[in-house]
Amino acid sequence: MARILIPLAQGCEELEAVTVIDLLRRAGLDVVTAGLEAGPVKASRGVMLLPDVLLDDVLDQPFQMIVLPGGLPGADHLDRDPRIRTLLERVTRENGYTAAICAAPKVLASAGLLAGRRATGYPGVLEPLNLQDVAIDTAAVVQDGQVITSRGPGTAMDFALELISILAGKEKRAEVEAGLVR
Repeated sequence: MARILIPLAQGCEELEAVTVIDLLRRAGLDVVTAGLEAGPVKASRGVMLLPDVLLDDVLDQPFQMIVLPGGLPGADHLDRDPRIRTLLERVTRENGYTAAICAAPKVLASAGLLAGRRATGYPGVLEPLNLQDVAIDTAAVVQDGQVITSRGPGTAMDFALELISILAGKEKRAEVEAGLVR
């Protein structure tokens, strides 16, 4: 079974984080939420999230996917954390998946993981980075190889369902989606 890491930073977008965590767990996937620091995470709209573990406690554990929720300043905290960069590089090297939504695709860009790829993100997040070798798309979800990006809170469900398709197959996605009464 695929093991997924979702780092939670202060100021993350709660709709994105909770939607992805919830739907991946509905699919029976092994989801680990990890706080960058001890204690609850106060999300961008004031919702308090309680991570499963501290990030330091899982740094050496294997993951097949890392999913970065967006939101500000959450994505900035992820971008400045060298542990996140190390994890992204390791998962990429091990042929795993890296996924980011909203403002978090800029973390993938900073790590060099969007070079030569198509990607999307919250409007205005990637464009100022002058990424000459990234084709910025406006689709709700974009997969280019092992990298998956999405636009924002309104696309969180589509993003999570696509991650289920990738990790558990289209039948599992259909099963989870049916239970959502979409």
